[in-house]
Amino acid sequence: MMQAFYQPLGDDTYRSTSHTVGPWGPDSQHLGPPSALLVRSLLALGNPSSALARVTFEVLGPVPVADLRVSTSVERPGRSVELLAASLSHEGRPVLTARAWRIVSSDTTSVAGGEVPALAAPESAVPMEIPDFWGGGYLAAVEWLSVSGGIFTPGDAQVWARPRVAVVEGSEPSPEERLFAVVDSASGVSSRVDIRKWYAINTDLTVHLHRRPVGEWVGMDARTTIGPDGVGLATSVVHDVEGPVGTTAQALFVRER
Repeated sequence: MMQAFYQPLGDDTYRSTSHTVGPWGPDSQHLGPPSALLVRSLLALGNPSSALARVTFEVLGPVPVADLRVSTSVERPGRSVELLAASLSHEGRPVLTARAWRIVSSDTTSVAGGEVPALAAPESAVPMEIPDFWGGGYLAAVEWLSVSGGIFTPGDAQVWARPRVAVVEGSEPSPEERLFAVVDSASGVSSRVDIRKWYAINTDLTVHLHRRPVGEWVGMDARTTIGPDGVGLATSVVHDVEGPVGTTAQALFVRER
């Protein structure tokens, strides 16, 4: 089996593998892999000395397990701050877009601070149990550890995860790619509903980062709130092994199946 989420076909086109399959059906992807694929393309744009500060993804429809094309642009160039854009399309139709602010790095060590406490280390976590009804696809392509709660335990959760496969075949993933391959799962690990009985699908994902991530492990201290009118909100503080690196937010479409 291909040990990557995507196989490069040339001309900015990528073939999706079975590792991308999400929880809603065998023909649609979990949003983690396509998010990582777009971030990979964004990192190749603009000023290489700048760091991602915010990335917002808009989900325009289910991302099919199929051949996908990536397109990118620099919307607002600048020496200090730049706005980048990327789009993922299937047969000419955009299914996922991303816009990212990047800020040129500088030394702010003397004023750094304000972080929340670090998440308990991966070594202190335990493997997350995966039930038989969803044991393949994306879920199996990521290693999951639980500090507290998890994908199939309703409520707040603290988890660690790391992809077992590359984002693109033949390319070592960057820490940013690993992070974005995982953080869309904040709404899943802290879900308050049984996905066999309810839809809880995010319409977007916004990630803010206050420093570059390091290493393979991505931690999420996640929480989901569901209102009375079919709308939910999932948020998380994102960690690496050195401490917090940023936050995520997702709007949720919640309906009984």
